[in-house]
Amino acid sequence: MKYLYKISSVLFLLFLVSCSEEKIGEYEFGTVTGRVVNADTFEPMENVKILSSPTTSTVFTDAEGKFIVSNVKAGEYSFQAQKDGFVAKFEAVTLTGNNTSEVVFELKKATANNKPPTVPVLVSPVDNSTAQAVSLDLTWTDTDPDKDELIFKITLRNSNNSDVKVYEPIKENKLTLTDLIYGTKYYWQIEVTDGVNTPVLSTVSTFTTLAFPATRYLFVKNINDNNVIFTADDAGKQYQLTSSDKNYWRPRRNNQAKKIAFIGTNGSQNDLYTMNFDGTGIKKVTSSVPVAGFNSDYIGYSWNASGSELIYPNFDKLYKINSDGSGLTKIFQTPNGKFISECDWSADGSKMALKVNDANGYNVEIYVIDTSGAVTATILSGINGAVGGLNFSITGQKIVYTRDVSGYESSNYRQLDSRIFEYNFATGITSQIVTDKISGTNDLDVRYSPNESELIFINTSNDGISIKNTVKATTGVVNSRIVLFSGTVMPDWE
Repeated sequence: MKYLYKISSVLFLLFLVSCSEEKIGEYEFGTVTGRVVNADTFEPMENVKILSSPTTSTVFTDAEGKFIVSNVKAGEYSFQAQKDGFVAKFEAVTLTGNNTSEVVFELKKATANNKPPTVPVLVSPVDNSTAQAVSLDLTWTDTDPDKDELIFKITLRNSNNSDVKVYEPIKENKLTLTDLIYGTKYYWQIEVTDGVNTPVLSTVSTFTTLAFPATRYLFVKNINDNNVIFTADDAGKQYQLTSSDKNYWRPRRNNQAKKIAFIGTNGSQNDLYTMNFDGTGIKKVTSSVPVAGFNSDYIGYSWNASGSELIYPNFDKLYKINSDGSGLTKIFQTPNGKFISECDWSADGSKMALKVNDANGYNVEIYVIDTSGAVTATILSGINGAVGGLNFSITGQKIVYTRDVSGYESSNYRQLDSRIFEYNFATGITSQIVTDKISGTNDLDVRYSPNESELIFINTSNDGISIKNTVKATTGVVNSRIVLFSGTVMPDWE
């Protein structure tokens, strides 16, 4: 009996141990999660094979590069990520019971047998081609023996300045350029990489853009709430000269200096600038003393005939400055504190016409001063209403301007019936130039044509909100009005 009792006891203890081991085993399984990304781009990789040692389930990553291996017995593992064209990667994982372990694989491309892309062939523009448009496509061809994705970098420089532009990353065999300079030789080269091998360079190709067309008209358009300067040829074709992101206005061309002057916003002040006829080479002229007056839309300045100097107003003072920004000199100050709003310099350099007004733009006077600042003639005074648009004739014996004959004055400077007038220095007589102006409209910003047989000016409804048009009319000829450019202001014709 004692023997049977001992046997039973041993069997019972073995049963207890067996039951205890099975209970512990229920919690000795866990989960392994992870993600596989490209080591160069960190983009998720799909269909990557995930396996382990010791062996567990074999799974593949989804579109987000993620994977899950469930019911993995707790222990030490080496997980591996495999994909054709990439170097296999191993990561150690320690998994404890009823827990989740995470792992991230970064796979690099296998480079042992990977070949570099071919040398890019530059297709267009053809090397050494000329008269190319200022907006064009650069195109090229290239291939990769291993069908790798190719990334291009284009380097572009020009013969006019030291600017070097780099365009990257480009993933197609074309680059559209829209901001090229007229009459300029360009050099371009392509660098291509497959992300594996050393980048490959193309040869350098050149092309030259067409010369800037001959234009004579200047005007301003409002784009994105900015004043933008345009030029146009005799056929009416327009070319934008300044950026739509800048506020530039009141252009004045000087054929001797081969420059266009204009006013531009510079922080909290307005300054004089110059540029080439094609809009390149913008340079600021003024600095310490800006252009200033009662309203920046109605401020005018003037070149001298040679283009070496400019005169401009700063409230009640008139300044002269060299076109390179040197030689700033105050040459006149109004005796009564009125603001100088507009000025013009005769071609012979002997006199300057000034339009002065109060802080609201009214109580206007027009008078002429000599180079010493002495007043030599009074053209207009003691009238109500707005006045503007001073311009000497070539001989300096006449001057043209506009005046609102209604005499209306308001806080918003609205004009009701602005007409064109001409003053003759020889006779001292002012007369209205009849240009068949439509009732209810204003003629503004008048200037002589280059041969003085015509006038160029702005015509618009007196409602103050309608479209403005640049108009040309022949002096003394009935029904000669022609709309040159619609939606434009501040014309110039040299």
